[in-house]
Amino acid sequence: MSAEVADREALSCSRPCTPPQASWFEFLLDPSLLEQHLQGPHPDPSPVQLIVQLLEQASKPSVNEQNQVQPPADNRRNRTLKLMALKAAAHLTWDLKVLEKGLTIPVLNMLLNELLCVSRVPPGVKHVDLDLSTLPPTTAMAVLVYNRWSVAIRTIVLSSFPEKQTKPGPHQLNMMSLVQQEKELTENILSVLKEQATDSITVLEGALNIKKDFYIHTLRTLDLLAADPSTANGETESSTAGLRISADHLHCQVHYDLGGIYFQQGCSDPSVYEKAREHFRMLDSSASFCCVDEQRLAGYWSACKTLTGASDPSDSQHTPYGQISCFMRNHDYGLYIPLIYVCLCVLNDRDGALEEVCHKLCVCNAVRDALEGGVLGVSFHQLLLKPSKNTISFLLEVCARSMDKEHRSETCKRKMALFIKSVCNRLEDVSLAFMVSSHKLFMELLQDEEKKILMEQMRKSSATVNLSAKPLPSFYDIPASASVNISQLEQQLILSLDPLHIRQILIELQGMAERPFWRVNSKWEVPVDYVNVILAIKDNLTRDLVYILMAKGLHCISIKDFAHARQLFTACLELVTEFSPKLRQVMLNELLLMEVRGHEAGAAEGNMERPPPDLVSRVRGYLEMRIHDLPLRQIVGEECVVFMLNWRENEYLTLQVPQSLVNSNPYIKLGQLIASTCKELPGPKESRRTAKELWEVVVQICSVSSQHKRSSDGRVSLLKQRASSLGILIGTIMGKSYFCGLIDVFFISISQDDIVNEVTAEHISIWPSSLANLQSVDVEAVVVTLKELVNYALSLNPNNQSWLCTQADIYFGNQYSAAMHYYLQAGTVCSDYFTKSVPPDVYTDQVLKRMIKCCSLLNCHTQVAVLCQFLREVDYMTAFKALQEQNSHDSMDSFYGYIWDVTILEYLTYIHHKRGEGDKRQVAIKAIGQTELNSSNPEEVLQLAAQKRKKKFLQALAKLYF
Repeated sequence: MSAEVADREALSCSRPCTPPQASWFEFLLDPSLLEQHLQGPHPDPSPVQLIVQLLEQASKPSVNEQNQVQPPADNRRNRTLKLMALKAAAHLTWDLKVLEKGLTIPVLNMLLNELLCVSRVPPGVKHVDLDLSTLPPTTAMAVLVYNRWSVAIRTIVLSSFPEKQTKPGPHQLNMMSLVQQEKELTENILSVLKEQATDSITVLEGALNIKKDFYIHTLRTLDLLAADPSTANGETESSTAGLRISADHLHCQVHYDLGGIYFQQGCSDPSVYEKAREHFRMLDSSASFCCVDEQRLAGYWSACKTLTGASDPSDSQHTPYGQISCFMRNHDYGLYIPLIYVCLCVLNDRDGALEEVCHKLCVCNAVRDALEGGVLGVSFHQLLLKPSKNTISFLLEVCARSMDKEHRSETCKRKMALFIKSVCNRLEDVSLAFMVSSHKLFMELLQDEEKKILMEQMRKSSATVNLSAKPLPSFYDIPASASVNISQLEQQLILSLDPLHIRQILIELQGMAERPFWRVNSKWEVPVDYVNVILAIKDNLTRDLVYILMAKGLHCISIKDFAHARQLFTACLELVTEFSPKLRQVMLNELLLMEVRGHEAGAAEGNMERPPPDLVSRVRGYLEMRIHDLPLRQIVGEECVVFMLNWRENEYLTLQVPQSLVNSNPYIKLGQLIASTCKELPGPKESRRTAKELWEVVVQICSVSSQHKRSSDGRVSLLKQRASSLGILIGTIMGKSYFCGLIDVFFISISQDDIVNEVTAEHISIWPSSLANLQSVDVEAVVVTLKELVNYALSLNPNNQSWLCTQADIYFGNQYSAAMHYYLQAGTVCSDYFTKSVPPDVYTDQVLKRMIKCCSLLNCHTQVAVLCQFLREVDYMTAFKALQEQNSHDSMDSFYGYIWDVTILEYLTYIHHKRGEGDKRQVAIKAIGQTELNSSNPEEVLQLAAQKRKKKFLQALAKLYF
């Protein structure tokens, strides 16, 4: 032996002997080795590492003979790997804290979903719909473990805390794409979990009402499951199969998890902190049963007490300093607190954060003294020497709250007026004085003469202060310091919705500068039709006031704040009545439009009470009004006609409206044709002369004349140039399904130039079957209008099966999943969620063929085969072709139970036998073997079996596509 070899052997003998790391395939070859490995002192790989390795191998995609990547195969090898991963988690007693620390979210999500599968949690049923008290013990516990982790109960709470990001080194750059893929997968899972958060919270809240013990899978029960799937779930073996989890232990864990999620939700809804505190309190009383993060729990508990203002007898709030801190949290500054306590408060406040509290206490005491007729303290006078803007704002808030109490006497009001007057006189900062003078209490409590004197004194004070200041050059020649006052008043002008307050602010601003204050806010918009008339008003104050009142009123209508809109418009009407009959009529028209929109908004919210006769009379009056040099908005006339249509004033539109108006007003003409056509719908075809007239009018609206040129993006300019004409048609749907159905079928009729894109709807037979000159119709504009029309119609009546089918037909062009959604929704509304048979006039062969095509294009080929049975004559060719497809994105054999046609089932057994897919072949054979499908049965039994499978299959599809 050479010296070199001897040295190597000596070196190897001197090293510690470490056992080689076990490989996952060893456990696959001999499953009994897994338990021995896990029970070792320091297993390598650890249980968590082993879970990652096993699930990684079980989820590897396969490659077929054509070298195409396929999803992981559902074979014995992969099922065994998943079962061993569950055993490793069971060895850890399903400790989510350990699992979360060692597993990524995608891996843990896969593990827990596998737990749900083996625990026989009913597939396709929401957990919130399960009654945990009636489920087998291990099944119920699997649901609770998943919901404790999912939907932010643990995942979102933990992921909401920021994590430090590390920069990848050069050796990690080649891993960036994999990291990015995992990040995207994690984000997708989290988004799904967040959507389920409410359901998971409900599941866990319900678990707190269950007093019996729970059981969770162990290595033993999982072994039993591998041997016989019917056992190990507490059903056939015993009710105590698995590891026992006491009710107290489980409740403690659930309280901790719910407290965490409620605390996290408190950021957006502070009232939820009280729920979090209550759950942590319950957990604190039973903490001996549960292992939680004590340090995190203490932090939660302390934060909840602070945020909810809860007090404990052990807290220091019984000290003077503690009392003041409590008052501060409760915003209770109205109590008289001796100055010595305030001093203690300040002395204990090292950061000076409570200095503002002392000022607020001083203000509250001063207001109380003023109302009680006492003398204001020296501290308050000192505070007024150099007060902050926040102090004055708080002072005004306290004054307002003190006067909000009921039965305030005139004496109290007078005392408050004197107090406000005194404050104004003592404030040296004119901007703060103007802040007080623009407050509503100043306007309401002080007499006009007092207000006039004070305003004059403040203006003189402002001028005196600025005598020594070097004036800055300004277009409006405003004193330099006045800009601060003006900006504050302009801010109040923007925010105020009180006409009297707006007028008072404008008076003050006009006294400080001569400028057009209607330009203060660029978002104040008045219709172009009215601008010239308003700006022609010579008096600046009146011009600004009219413009601002109208602009604010129109904004309030746009946000459906009709109460303030009425207040602003009424004030504007009173103002213009004094000097301009033209503007008076303008305001009457705008008030009418506001009333019409207000009534329509109420109808959209479910208030179907007919409009008062006075409103209907005013609408008629507007339509019949003679126009003499009066600015009119087109929208008013349009919406008045729509209003009459929506409330079925057909008698007026068809018989009573003067013919001269029909000839001169195109909107009334169009409304008359729509009303006449609707009246004739129930009649015979021969009486539908007006339908033809309406067709011709609207075709003309949608036609493109020779001078229309196409824009750069290919859209015809008709969309913009004739938007107002099409607008009345869209507006017709506001609240009434009858008219919407009529108009949408018109648009359908003129847009379906290809049988593939044909769209179905009610009343489609009343229109001509073809167009003489289709090229002249702007089909793109028609399609856009049709989509808007149906979307809005469904927002008002989401259960109209005809419109749902129409919407599905629209999406059938290129959005197949959305089309399936609406086809299924049309079936649910007429069958009570498929508990009854869908009427054949809803699921016609044409609709069923479109559903089949959607499923085929979505690669859901098993669904195609099942739907082929729904046709009047079973389409075996399409069904067999679909079943031959191996790249199917649906659940395949899980749908075999919905097939009642024996021929299709026999073809399935042949296909699976040919492919060597024994498991799936057995599922098909089991389906064939059901006695109710025996061809010797009476026809009634066979029909009943088919109907039962139809309903269940459609319900399963609804869960997939809804």
